Amino acid sequence: MPVQALGYLGISTQNVEEWSEFATRQVGLQLVDRAASCRSFRMDDRRQRIIVDRERADTERFFGWEVADAASLDVLAGKLEAAGVAVRREPASLADQRFVRGLISFRDPAGNRLEAFYGPSLADAPFAPGRNIAGFRTGAEGMGHIVLMVADFEAALAFYRELLGFQISDYTREPKICFLHTNARHHSLALFENSRQGMHHLLVELYSLDDVGQGYDIARAADLVKVSLGRHNNDYMTSFYMQTPSNFLIEYGWGGRQVDVATWQPIEMSTLASFWGHEGLVQSVLGDAPPPAQLPPEGRRAPLQVMEGNYERLSGVCPWWDAITSGR
Repeated sequence: MPVQALGYLGISTQNVEEWSEFATRQVGLQLVDRAASCRSFRMDDRRQRIIVDRERADTERFFGWEVADAASLDVLAGKLEAAGVAVRREPASLADQRFVRGLISFRDPAGNRLEAFYGPSLADAPFAPGRNIAGFRTGAEGMGHIVLMVADFEAALAFYRELLGFQISDYTREPKICFLHTNARHHSLALFENSRQGMHHLLVELYSLDDVGQGYDIARAADLVKVSLGRHNNDYMTSFYMQTPSNFLIEYGWGGRQVDVATWQPIEMSTLASFWGHEGLVQSVLGDAPPPAQLPPEGRRAPLQVMEGNYERLSGVCPWWDAITSGR
């Protein structure tokens, strides 16, 4: 795939100080660079993952998508230009600011600024979270996923699939929503048709379910929860959504599903309703409009996604349960 993972996110805002407090104490990011008009934050071994500055309008974002190497970046630039997309080879000074070896910039059909890069810099010291958490699940799956609202759904979907190499994980026809992967993460990008264009949310995934629960308590105390704790029926993420100091949300989750990039086939979803919870999610998209009548998938369940060493096997399993699970 031309694009491998979501590498970084840039946020323009006048609320730089508020973002510093939110990012460290609520989300658990590490503040690594502090200037009058700019902040940068770590969430793993990378030098930075989120950049917050006052340079642009509050609604402006930039999304950094990682490619394998310089040759891959050149191939992607050529492919974009052949399709009529204006591409800028960014100078070394901007690459230094992004802590990468090289990058290009361009716009998607909705006008979002995208940056493709290679050669991210690693930090010299271990990640030190802003509050006591076990850390974020990143690595080859990138920093998480983003969800974008687009007016011209077909144009956006064609752009990300045909030019950037994303593949469909699952989708709905009404409303028009598509979840796309570019690595084993169930989706690094989701697009949904909406007259309100822009970013809806960023997902960050935690290693510990307890960190999500404790984050939920902290967010509730600060009146930041916009979508209640719940579990999605497609990527299996257990999460809640909180308001950032900007006009988008952060999904704070655990236990996301992986896909086999080589064999996965797109799935048409019958409902967007979560297994349980996530009250307020539809309203966060539609505003005051009445939500569509969607019921959770009664009786449908899915296993928890766990990592070796991060669980204990339950004792006392009965013959009835053994018989049930053997037939899956």
